[in-house]
Amino acid sequence: MPTAIVTGQPVPGSSLEGDLRSLGFDVHMAADTAEARELIAAAPEDGRVALVDARFVGHPHALRLGLTDPRFPLAAVPGAVTAQSGARQTLYRALAGADDTQDETGGGTAVAVDSLPDRLVTALDADGTPVHRPELGSLVAAVPADPQARNEARQAVLAVDEEDVRLKSAVKSRDGFFTTFCISPYSRYLARWCARRGFTPNQITTASLLTALIAAACAATGTRPGFIAAGLLLIASFVLDCTDGQVARYSLQYSTLGAWLDATFDRAKEYAYYAGLALGAARGGDDVWALALGAMILQTCRHVVDFSFNEANHDATANTSPTAALSDKLDSVGWTVWVRRMIVLPIGERWAMIAVLTAVTTPRITFYVLLIGCALAATYTTAGRVLRSLTRKARRTDRAARALADLADTGPLAGALGRVLKRGLPGLAVPAVAFLGGAAVVACSALTGFGSWLPVVGAVVYVLTSALATARPLKGSLDWLVPPFFRAAEYGTVLALAARADVQGALPAAFGLVAAVAYHHYDTVYRIRGDAGAPPAWLVRAIGGQEGRTLLVTVLAALLTASQFTVALTVIAVCVALLVLVESIRFWVSAGAPAVHDEGETA
Repeated sequence: MPTAIVTGQPVPGSSLEGDLRSLGFDVHMAADTAEARELIAAAPEDGRVALVDARFVGHPHALRLGLTDPRFPLAAVPGAVTAQSGARQTLYRALAGADDTQDETGGGTAVAVDSLPDRLVTALDADGTPVHRPELGSLVAAVPADPQARNEARQAVLAVDEEDVRLKSAVKSRDGFFTTFCISPYSRYLARWCARRGFTPNQITTASLLTALIAAACAATGTRPGFIAAGLLLIASFVLDCTDGQVARYSLQYSTLGAWLDATFDRAKEYAYYAGLALGAARGGDDVWALALGAMILQTCRHVVDFSFNEANHDATANTSPTAALSDKLDSVGWTVWVRRMIVLPIGERWAMIAVLTAVTTPRITFYVLLIGCALAATYTTAGRVLRSLTRKARRTDRAARALADLADTGPLAGALGRVLKRGLPGLAVPAVAFLGGAAVVACSALTGFGSWLPVVGAVVYVLTSALATARPLKGSLDWLVPPFFRAAEYGTVLALAARADVQGALPAAFGLVAAVAYHHYDTVYRIRGDAGAPPAWLVRAIGGQEGRTLLVTVLAALLTASQFTVALTVIAVCVALLVLVESIRFWVSAGAPAVHDEGETA
């Protein structure tokens, strides 16, 4: 149980102790700093500890936001500070100098000079220790200095509908049009209902996955009633997908397991639904596996563009761009905000479109519209980011270069060649060479007959260009394009070779292989976003790296018959899936995994 230490003289009539107990804290009183130190030392080593000024006046949800969020080692609101078990020693050390620290007030929150928690936060700030301060909005958190100020603070608490604020804050701060206006207005109440009945975000996430899988199964029937049911269930799955995050924000139930489930299940749901549509079309005599695989490839590459661009500019300095300034200006006009959010076809709009098209048209038409829509969205977002990158003057950091190198998923072949080459290529030559190498292997695979050795030649060229592109740190203005070029090359080669095999089962096997590899790439993304680094080097070596897998499938296509190639793709898909899933599960359920939390809607 977490421990809350209330410092100073108790205030008659204060509800503070009851509020802290309602949040799950074991409450103790400390008259001075020395007693507070003793209580911190005596608290359970694996539990959270909080120091709260006895004069605190505020909403219980303000305390919940400041003292119970599991994502931050140290956090504070005016009059209260908390530390998780790993940061307790930092807080304990800060107590030693707290008496000599003078606080500074600022903003609209009341911070008392003689408040021990506030002096601790000032000491931590002076040391350069990051302390999370949640956005409280209209919620009150204050340490009144006299009875009049205390009365005013209490009146301010009564003037705010805390539950309404809590419910509104459960909704993501930045979502698409469909999610904001068609889902969140009622899903937030479903989230509150679930939270009050003890349902966890992970349970709702799992329910969303199961609903999507049932939707895929309905689509696989190939009947009109099945397609209608599939569309309705897909929307229901998306409602649950919104609800799980809203429950997490409503009750601050963030967890490492929840981060993993949320990060991977969205993609699993969507791609399983693509497979269901392809199976349903096959029952009706229409083979759309190539379209299903193409949709998965396009969507994955879109995400890699998003992730690579964001990581490249995560902590860039001197980050100025006329294009970015124009974008910010457009975001200040209401209707342009929603148009710009809709045009990128985020998950809400995309799933709604897929659901409606499934119910009223055919799988082939659904995939055609999906591919066209995603291609236009990808062109819009990528072009804008290229313009920003070319017009901004920014110095990219070593962290950004490492993140891009990890996203590139370079294997032992290109790694060894890169160490021999050492210097690599200058400037814009890096993404250009990555693009040309990828285009070469995909073109050789798509434009020659099955069994030709020309794709192998293209793959060898691709290995060389991959080594050239990654031989030096990826700090160029457009180097963030290298990972998506690699994704398109690898996935596109698998698609082209499977299509050229022209035997039953080749494209479904290719779909399975790309899905397994894509999972590995998404897993890499979310580890990086959680500042946990890339997957271990042994895993990347074991599955060959992107250039090694590309070379392998071209060699197998040249050596084997079409039927044997299908079996080989299936075996590789199973092996890759087992390796990456076992390692991913091991990591995400470990104590050191980050509680990644996304406040924006994924495209």
